[in-house]
Amino acid sequence: MNQFLKVALIQQRNSNNLDHNLSKSIQNIQQAASQGAQLIVLQELYRSLYFPQIEDVSFFDLAETIPGPSTEILGHLAQELRVIIVASLFEKRASGLYHNSTVVLDKDGSIAGKYRKMHIPDDPGFYEKFYFTPGDLGFEPIDTSIGRLGVLICWDQWFPEAARLMAMKGAEILIYPTAIGWSYDDSPQEKIRQKDAWMMVQQSHAIANSIPVISCNRVGYEVDHSGQTSGIIFWGNSFIAGPQGEILAHASEDQEAVLMVKLDLQRSENVRRIWPFLRDRRIDYYHDLLKLYRD
Repeated sequence: MNQFLKVALIQQRNSNNLDHNLSKSIQNIQQAASQGAQLIVLQELYRSLYFPQIEDVSFFDLAETIPGPSTEILGHLAQELRVIIVASLFEKRASGLYHNSTVVLDKDGSIAGKYRKMHIPDDPGFYEKFYFTPGDLGFEPIDTSIGRLGVLICWDQWFPEAARLMAMKGAEILIYPTAIGWSYDDSPQEKIRQKDAWMMVQQSHAIANSIPVISCNRVGYEVDHSGQTSGIIFWGNSFIAGPQGEILAHASEDQEAVLMVKLDLQRSENVRRIWPFLRDRRIDYYHDLLKLYRD
């Protein structure tokens, strides 16, 4: 990976019109590429609304294979623009077997690799276990023409183990396509606590592993058609952080954005020299981490 890398993320408001969502993503990718972006990240489930608000078998029709329609379209776009695109997809692996996956398209349009979401939530408004089988590819970075990318997805961002394992295998950047927001029923104080915790935990992954983090969320209100909840206000706040957790770029909570930063990747090496966390890990005393809980 070169010392300097221009990266971009696309924070987008989606509708139930898949073609419109795709067209808007393509326009934003083209805009980012025209401004020199080499790596462009899309939000979680970029093609559609966040359908796991409810359990409805008809939404399985949204799933696609990898390779498939999205990888063909985005692969051609990546090749045309000479950029790397990180895209989150609802993957149909087989009939009755689906994953929440992210695919990385390299500059030549090829599939550099994919990641299947490992941690699957199941909470009011986030019924992902109904749709997604937990990933089985492990925490493996994806090698590309610009370096090694540690791609994770949304709920994975709360687990330091995932970030650490990616970093231990040589990931040079952590990337989190995301779909997270507030309920209308949350108080203003609770909204602040949730958003701040979300940012801080990802900044802590940057700090603990001395590598940049790219976190790409969606924005806008999406209704719960079942009426069980008041829907979700996706809180945006996509950001890019440096290897000491410093915020390099930060989007708003309610506006679409193409957020761009030039990363100095030499800083990761420099920070690891003054904060050698990997050197001082006591792996001889970490055995209990293999337990679900200390009984």
